[in-house]
Amino acid sequence: MTDVHTTPDHEVSAGQPKPPAGFLTKLGRTLRSGRVVVAGALVFAGWSAVSYWQTRHDATLSFATARDQVRRAAREEIAALNTIDAQHPDAGLRSWLDASTGRLHDDFQRSNAQNREKVQQSGTRVEGTVTDLAVTDLDDRAGNAGVIATVALKMTSATGGPAGTDRKRFTATLARTSGGWKLKTLTAVPVGAA
Repeated sequence: MTDVHTTPDHEVSAGQPKPPAGFLTKLGRTLRSGRVVVAGALVFAGWSAVSYWQTRHDATLSFATARDQVRRAAREEIAALNTIDAQHPDAGLRSWLDASTGRLHDDFQRSNAQNREKVQQSGTRVEGTVTDLAVTDLDDRAGNAGVIATVALKMTSATGGPAGTDRKRFTATLARTSGGWKLKTLTAVPVGAA
């Protein structure tokens, strides 16, 4: 028996396969489409990298971050300087020192014994809560900031007397330290003052 070898229609008689009709056209289109997709992906990746770099180096973003840090620190520290408990004066006085820097910190250190005595004699617990606060000034490069705040004070007598409440307004300046933003000054604003 002899082997009969027939050449299919899509093969060249010399033994080389011949691509099906339209195959090269489809292959060319696919390659062109692939190149377009790759080029588009490269353009998108480049644009994304530039946008990311700009965002990371945006002065506006940096300023907004610093303002938020000042706002958060001022809120906590002003509340701390308006909170003291006659039953635990040392904890309150320590928080005053932790929240302050510069001359204000030095004043608290210098008058620590006198403040403890006054607090114990008052027999009162005062809890300050900042109800509103705005950053009025910020020099991020110099590390200085100014705020204005409204504080609600809840006062409770150690004898069990009725609790009283009061509201105060303050202006404050802060300085950036190695431990974060700290209060340099805290000044009460009289009622009716602009």
